[in-house]
Amino acid sequence: MDAQLAELRKLASRAQNRRTETGVPRVAMVQGEVPEHQLAAVYDPMVNLILTGHKTMTVGDTTFRYDPATYFVMSVDLPAVGSVHPSESGDPYLAVSLTLEPAVVAALLSDLPKPADGGLYGSGFSVAPVTPDLLDAWVRMLRLMNRPGEVAALAPAYERELLFRVLQGPLGWMLRDMAAPGTALSRIGIAIHWIRQNFTKQLRVEALAEMAALSVSAFHRHFKAITALSPLQYQKRIRLLHARSLLVAGEGNATSVAFGVGYESATQFSREYARLFGLPPSKDAAAIARRARMERSTA
Repeated sequence: MDAQLAELRKLASRAQNRRTETGVPRVAMVQGEVPEHQLAAVYDPMVNLILTGHKTMTVGDTTFRYDPATYFVMSVDLPAVGSVHPSESGDPYLAVSLTLEPAVVAALLSDLPKPADGGLYGSGFSVAPVTPDLLDAWVRMLRLMNRPGEVAALAPAYERELLFRVLQGPLGWMLRDMAAPGTALSRIGIAIHWIRQNFTKQLRVEALAEMAALSVSAFHRHFKAITALSPLQYQKRIRLLHARSLLVAGEGNATSVAFGVGYESATQFSREYARLFGLPPSKDAAAIARRARMERSTA
């Protein structure tokens, strides 16, 4: 696998220290030091492959470390806090990702034998070691960056192959369940979509459970297992992450932002914000702005 990883690193070496599009649909890459506040976000469902360095990702109270030649799968939208680090030899962090499109996964599943029912598996995110076959699919996908005229014809086939290899691995159940109607994962996904679109509104767990066609107790249990958060905690994370982006962009002060994202108490907002990000809202936004100025001055 060393030769495959070496080629992938070379192909992805043009990435910047932010999400960098490749010209291939849903495929992106990133390299180098990424500001911490940019890694505290709501992550879309994805397959992410670490090529150099390592990344930590915390969802709720669960933290994973992703090293080179490992990949992680997120099968639902998840509010998470991450950090990236160079390799021990000093090489910058480098990774590539494929955003998951449920319709594409569903189309692939329709062409495959139906697996035996494995029951409920739990978490909607995890990590696994990469395989030579999966690396092969990634290599062919990234080679298309140098062959833009071939993207339209070949990218869909390479995407199907990449997804097929993930389906064959230990995290394949996540892809199957996110695209198959009626599974706990897909049902919780409906509720998650509603929360993301309506995070400023009051959350009624009973209504969400009805939306997911689950009892309230089953809804709570499956939601926590899949996201590592309760529904209320999930909504709070969405609110706080959105509030941080507004503060960093200078779109209001702490009080106006607190009410804008759905809080009824600015004091409660500041307390929960500091608990998640380590500083009160105004001080955190000022610190991020200060770091950004320093980075610009040394660039």
